[in-house]
Amino acid sequence: MLGDHRPYILKRFDLKFQKWYSDYFLRPQFDRLGRGCTFMKPWHVEIFGGPVSLGDYSTVIATSDRKVRLTVWSALGEGGQIAIGDCCLICPGVRISAATEIRIGESCMLAYGAFVTDSDWHGVYDRSLPVGKTIPVDIGNNVWIGDSAIVGKGVRIGDNSIIGAGSVVVRDIPPNAIAAGNPASVLKHLDPDIPLRTRADWLADPGALAAQFAEIDRHFMKDNTWTGWLRSLVRPRRGD
Repeated sequence: MLGDHRPYILKRFDLKFQKWYSDYFLRPQFDRLGRGCTFMKPWHVEIFGGPVSLGDYSTVIATSDRKVRLTVWSALGEGGQIAIGDCCLICPGVRISAATEIRIGESCMLAYGAFVTDSDWHGVYDRSLPVGKTIPVDIGNNVWIGDSAIVGKGVRIGDNSIIGAGSVVVRDIPPNAIAAGNPASVLKHLDPDIPLRTRADWLADPGALAAQFAEIDRHFMKDNTWTGWLRSLVRPRRGD
């Protein structure tokens, strides 16, 4: 994998273009898209149906091989919604599919390939049914859903809980718990004496945070040149 050999000014232009693309093409597809949201590779984010809402200062990361898909689809073409709170992180390959309602609280993190659904999407006995049984999903605040985990219909996950990678959640998980397995079960509870810091805390001063990232970019990209960047594209060398 090549490092980032772009001149700093080119990276800034790329970030501005991604923001423009998000505002121009994605924003109209949301019922509500909060302020300060960041989309990385927004052309790989797919929204079908609605309403879909995404809260303030959330981050969505997509890639060409792992698109992010937010889908609302019901048997009658009406009803259903996805509501995602402020300061959430949605990683590549995340799929959220709602026939009734999926609510995700603030400061939640959905890792690579996680899948959240409120429906079976087919009848158990009548496989021709297009949606099947559906029950709303409610995910609390500051929940971390691990890599490739699946959250099924009717599940409630309490605030601050963690779902381990590859888990299949088919029953409720209480607050402040760490759960894993198939089916997922509680393995331990968080220590109440250790304070929690959330993404909302991290994003409390978004302007200062953006300036900090910009300064880091300037530092690590200060020696990048246009010729060096072009050379890395057409004739990469060991260490690039």
